[in-house]
Amino acid sequence: MFIFTGIHTMTYSTQTAWQSKADIKKLQEEKLRETLAYLQQHSPFYRELFAAHHINIDAIKSLADLQQVPATTKEDLQQHNDDFLCVPKNKIIEYTSTSGTLGSPVTIALTENDLQRLAFNEYSSFLCADGKPEDIYQLMLTLDRQFMAGMAYYAGIRKMGAGIIRVGPGVPSLQWQTIQRICPTAIVAVPSFILKLIQYAKEHHIDINNSSVKKAICIGENIRNTNFSFNILGKKITEAWNIQLYSTYASTEMQTAFTECGAGKGGHHNPELLLVELLNEKNEAVGTGEAGEVTITTLGVEAMPLLRYKTGDICMYADDACSCGRNTLRLSPVLGRKKQMIKYKGTTLYPPALFDVLNEMEEVLDYVAEVYSNDIGMDEVLLHILPADNQEETDRRIRAYLQARLRVSPHVKYITAAEIQRLQLPEGGRKPLKFIDKRG
Repeated sequence: MFIFTGIHTMTYSTQTAWQSKADIKKLQEEKLRETLAYLQQHSPFYRELFAAHHINIDAIKSLADLQQVPATTKEDLQQHNDDFLCVPKNKIIEYTSTSGTLGSPVTIALTENDLQRLAFNEYSSFLCADGKPEDIYQLMLTLDRQFMAGMAYYAGIRKMGAGIIRVGPGVPSLQWQTIQRICPTAIVAVPSFILKLIQYAKEHHIDINNSSVKKAICIGENIRNTNFSFNILGKKITEAWNIQLYSTYASTEMQTAFTECGAGKGGHHNPELLLVELLNEKNEAVGTGEAGEVTITTLGVEAMPLLRYKTGDICMYADDACSCGRNTLRLSPVLGRKKQMIKYKGTTLYPPALFDVLNEMEEVLDYVAEVYSNDIGMDEVLLHILPADNQEETDRRIRAYLQARLRVSPHVKYITAAEIQRLQLPEGGRKPLKFIDKRG
């Protein structure tokens, strides 16, 4: 447990998730009332929103009462970015930004208190993923370019007291040299890059199951189906490498992560840091096992708190007891992003489902999916594929499999490894791209 003071005075404990659901609810409602009062006093955006909709914050006493408040969207953040700021600029320690996947990037400012909260979030997350002070984590991701996640992982691991190796993204040869030299026990990486590590090890006769690495914190891509079984990507990794995989879900705006425990049954909610709702198209709460848009309210954020912010991510949730003993809601893998839904020849597709199909094919070494609008405004899908070889039979199998699994035939363009690299890691990019949306 630790305490920090400032505009918010918060006490955080890693034991909160084990409290009864009633006690967790009581704690969250206390923090909600504090957050509403803080927004009323300090947030130009929310002060105007409360006034425009005649919202009396004193009447919002429970989580259910939140329904009275209109949701905040990514467009609100993009158009009124500075109006979300609740502190003078001389209190801001760090400026981060969103990746801009669903539009232009948004700046998210953090105070010293926010950085401490972020460190606690990742400290809790690494503990949830069976982290220990004696672990050594190899970070296979960027720690620059205003990328909050890399900074957060670093701060959380430091708080846990474990070792850190900042190698950065890409370059399998360097990653393996570092593993063999320093012997990390865990890696933090994008799952598709872990496949590249496996491929490099095979080509260079490295016995991966004799390496020091025993677990991987997987970021940015799904490794599980909605029933929490491994998807094709998860299976390919675990069939080749006997390591424990832990899935994560987070966003810059929420400044909080959902991380799996060893049971692998969904990302655990950190109840002290976030309220979470899953909403349907009518902004009504969905039940367990139903898909809804992840909508969050940050707790304890000082510089840029958010109230009922719609992330654009579609998930499901489970709230039954977890074998780890935590009594918190658990999120499924992301089914898709609301604005990334593709309507192609009468079929609705989300990129993760498309990725699963491409990951299943041995004939496909790597890929980038692109969607654009045709002359009459309809969605078109172009798959940039790095094939295992350039034989006509390989092309036939790829096209036939896509037709069979998707029931539609996307356009296919075969490209080289260098071209894939340029598409996935454009200049100024912070994480590998698998999906490019050129619509509108």
